[in-house]
Amino acid sequence: MTSIDVDWLDAWDVEDGSAQARALFTEVFDAAPDGVWSAPGRGNLIGEHTDYNGGLVLPFALPHRTYAAITRRADRTVRLVSAQEAGTVVTVDLDTVAPGTVTGWVAYVVGVAWALEQAGATLGGFDVAITSCVPYGAGLSSSAALEGSVAIGLDALFGLGHGADDAGRQHLVAACIRAENEIAGAPTGGMDQAAALRSQEGHALLLDCRSLEVRQIPFDLASDGLALLVVDTRAPHALVDGQYAARRDTCEAAAAVLGVETLREVTDLDAALATLAAPGALDASGQDPEVTARRVKHVVTEIARVGEVVSLLDSGRTSEVGAVLSAAHASLRDDYEVSCHELDVAVDAAVQAGALGGRMIGGGFGGSAIALVRVEDAEQVAGEIAAAFESEGLRAPGFLVAVAGGPAS
Repeated sequence: MTSIDVDWLDAWDVEDGSAQARALFTEVFDAAPDGVWSAPGRGNLIGEHTDYNGGLVLPFALPHRTYAAITRRADRTVRLVSAQEAGTVVTVDLDTVAPGTVTGWVAYVVGVAWALEQAGATLGGFDVAITSCVPYGAGLSSSAALEGSVAIGLDALFGLGHGADDAGRQHLVAACIRAENEIAGAPTGGMDQAAALRSQEGHALLLDCRSLEVRQIPFDLASDGLALLVVDTRAPHALVDGQYAARRDTCEAAAAVLGVETLREVTDLDAALATLAAPGALDASGQDPEVTARRVKHVVTEIARVGEVVSLLDSGRTSEVGAVLSAAHASLRDDYEVSCHELDVAVDAAVQAGALGGRMIGGGFGGSAIALVRVEDAEQVAGEIAAAFESEGLRAPGFLVAVAGGPAS
């Protein structure tokens, strides 16, 4: 067994996280907040880059959460502070918020308020203090956790009434998506926000990104003697640098050529690839035919893999999920080309150390990977991954064992 030190990224107890947010608020604004709300980061068992293609995804809420202490104001001013951003107070006039006017982490907060008002809600200004134990930049959706904590808080403070049931929470999800797409400028799909707001503890969330219907899938790996190890590679990860948007543009161009609304409607992959390969088919879009074919192949096969994993979980064949995860990683690496050296090292080292399978998660180009392991092997696998990173001269990764947590509350 390797003796290398492993950095475990522990989740905060909810009471502790709430207390930290309250303390920061009181220190900065010299008053107690009206309340504290929180929302989880997310893992994703299977279904990567399928959300914006109308496909299926299977995320789950992590126990790691972002906490927002908030108080209503009588004016239209928003004052924001984050423990993760040097504790500097930022002030924004809510009436000036529009696409292109706000940048950085603040955009994810005021963007939610803007989107709720765009949807017809009546809000006012507010003071907010943020703190979080969701690993930042790890592909575990710290952004959606931030949006979700603010959305559920504003919903309660301004009496919008959306947070009481799943149907209402869909409105909050829509506002968070719009905030991220239009104000923060990240063209993501809706999986992360749905996981933050619509998940249930002990379950994975089967989300149909076309109909927005959900099904809660029991997800208790420990009862099967298994665990899901998450590896934060600490490789730089960003979804606003153009690579993510390029993949989305390629998929939308392919769908247009195929005459379908999204790639979810592709039922015959071979026929679709033949259509895309026809001379001149993609000329108007400016997309490369060979690259487009690989992108489409990943999306169509990944949607099928979501169905396969759900069937395995439903039938109690949980250990067989590992092979599907590994197949997904190969597809993300070779066809969608969103992996990177650190992610490949993490997955390869995990499998070599005895994991049942693994893959990168999140948008890619950095971030995190997951590995399905036997409970008794979790520490050993983590140690072997850490050793592989050290031998490659890479920054030491962080680890957590994922347990399906609850939604924003």
